[in-house]
Order: sequence, then C-alpha cells, then structure tokens
Amino acid sequence: MTNEKLTRDLRAVVTDAEDLLKATAGQAGERVEKARARAEESLNLARASLQNAGTQLNEQVRQNPWTAIGVAAGAALVLGILLGRK
Repeated sequence: MTNEKLTRDLRAVVTDAEDLLKATAGQAGERVEKARARAEESLNLARASLQNAGTQLNEQVRQNPWTAIGVAAGAALVLGILLGRK
C-alpha cells in the first residue's frame, strides 16, 4: 500500500467519522454525549497526526529522494513475494 493510498484512506475514515458525529448530533443521553466527546477528541488527534505525518513524510522524501525510492522498491518486493506465495 502506498503512502498516498494510506493517506487517502485515513482521510476517508476521518470524513466518515465526522459524518457519523453529525448524524448523531440529535441523540440525547449521557453515554451518547460521552462517546461523542471521546470520538471528537480522537478525531481531532487523528486529523492533527495525519497532517503532521504528511508534512514529515514530504520533508523526508524531499531530503532523501533515493532513500524513499529504495524503501518503496523494497516494500513492493516484499509485498510481491507475499502475494506470490498463494
């Protein structure tokens, strides 16, 4: 899985979680409110981490493009070997 695809997938999860929080906004009850509060906090942390990881990854790739190519090639080789075992 490429970093780009992973980032897209994580963004989709964040978007889905936001939609879920909006959909349950009218729900009442102490348990629901606590769950929503925890979910919102986790969502904010995930969003910040995703943004930070993207920035760091961008900087690393720009500073070490050949290393990034080598890591991607190695990951592709391992993935190819694992998928070829079937």
